[in-house]
Amino acid sequence: MAKNINIQECPEQSLFPKVIKGGFWVFGLRFIRQFFHLARLIIIARLLAPHDFGLFGIALLTMSILETFSQAGFQQALIQKKERSEDFLNSAWTFLVIRGALLFIMLYLLAPTAAKFFGVPEAKLITQVLGVSVLLGSLTNIGVIYFQKELEFNKQFILGFITIVVDFVVAVAAAVIMRNVWALVFGVLAGNIAGLILSYFLHPFRPRIKFSKYEVISLFRFGKWVWSSSVLVFLITQGDDIFVGKILGVAMLGYYQMAYKISNIPATEISHIISQVTFPAYSKIQDNLPRLREAYLKVLQLTAFLSFPIAGLIFIFAPDFTRIFLGEKWMSIVPAMQILVFAGLIRSIAVNSGFVFLAVGKPKIDTFWQIVRFIIIVVLIYPFSKHMGIAGTSLVIFISILISSVGFSLSAIKITQCELKVFIRSLGLPMINGIFVILLILGLKSFLVMGAGVFILLVIIGIFTYILISFILDNFYTYSLRSLIRNSIRAFKSI
Repeated sequence: MAKNINIQECPEQSLFPKVIKGGFWVFGLRFIRQFFHLARLIIIARLLAPHDFGLFGIALLTMSILETFSQAGFQQALIQKKERSEDFLNSAWTFLVIRGALLFIMLYLLAPTAAKFFGVPEAKLITQVLGVSVLLGSLTNIGVIYFQKELEFNKQFILGFITIVVDFVVAVAAAVIMRNVWALVFGVLAGNIAGLILSYFLHPFRPRIKFSKYEVISLFRFGKWVWSSSVLVFLITQGDDIFVGKILGVAMLGYYQMAYKISNIPATEISHIISQVTFPAYSKIQDNLPRLREAYLKVLQLTAFLSFPIAGLIFIFAPDFTRIFLGEKWMSIVPAMQILVFAGLIRSIAVNSGFVFLAVGKPKIDTFWQIVRFIIIVVLIYPFSKHMGIAGTSLVIFISILISSVGFSLSAIKITQCELKVFIRSLGLPMINGIFVILLILGLKSFLVMGAGVFILLVIIGIFTYILISFILDNFYTYSLRSLIRNSIRAFKSI
């Protein structure tokens, strides 16, 4: 009989405060992560060439291919599963360790083939060394999954913060000394080692080798759909990298990846926060449709409120940010960045729907719409990229996200039995405010000479204006923004 883990249940009446608290911790971690990532990007971009970023991108891409096609979705299954036991954790951990060891061996053996495919022999050794991070990740204490499942994000904050700082310090120091791509590799490895060691300090669970066929199959029944969706997401999100690297060259891959990272801040950051907090929360109320619908709309409302101003500011400041902070050599990424930021905005809105599918045990809906998106990319990416370069690639990504996101949202509306007009109203106020802020900044930019100081000032003005207009229009819309913020502040004060 499975030995149950003594983990305190989260009562439904206290779920919202726990979600808000968790959201603050996750947001804090993501803010810190992106602050260090942006600082590292600015520093290292000055020290390394785009070719170095392209080499690193090829190594990461090779590693991601094997990781994605071999994952089983066990972590998501453990979070969604109401039953909790040490036996499930031990079986999942054993499976992941075996998988990690096999992946490391495969990466080592396939690295020469990958380097030859992209026509870059230097990528061979980089890929082989970077493969150690896969092995380190598989050995991490699987008990830390319950930080997310039980919304204990303060502990996850500690784990992530130390990992980020170690990665940053090692990568920057190595870049200053070595001035080559190995600075990025050593930063990743150092962060993985720190995360591995810390995971056993922060969680009392001690995994042991155990492989139960019943438990593995039970987890895989749910995880197979997560795997299918993850494979499709990989082909969608990394397929463009493969295409650009192979057809347009390694340097263009470096440019494209830089444009994608910066422009997709709304999607990557906000969706990460949402996935960390809402998926376990939705899973706890999966049988209560009214509460699930209410939670879905609240998250949608908050996501839109955050995503629109970030996307608008990135779009309007893309040329200035690139010139001031990255340098003239990166200016060719601006058109791609401005297209991709709208793709990121739409994805940040739609991603909330995917977590509803997972929480109610219908991950195959997510898989279906990922197939639709994949087909669109396959059909359009070659002609667009061939004629328009990385701007054409970016346009295809935008079209695919726009069409699939409509399907995501309509499916979630059906599952939660939400009215379409209520869904649209949740997006209306942030959209109006975002457009106003863009027009205001455009007007101010025409009278000012842009430098780092002016850039920061205009960003502050844009954020302040957005918040001010939101509060003013909240009196005329039934948006309940103030109520949402008040409840969030109460939960924050109790942290």
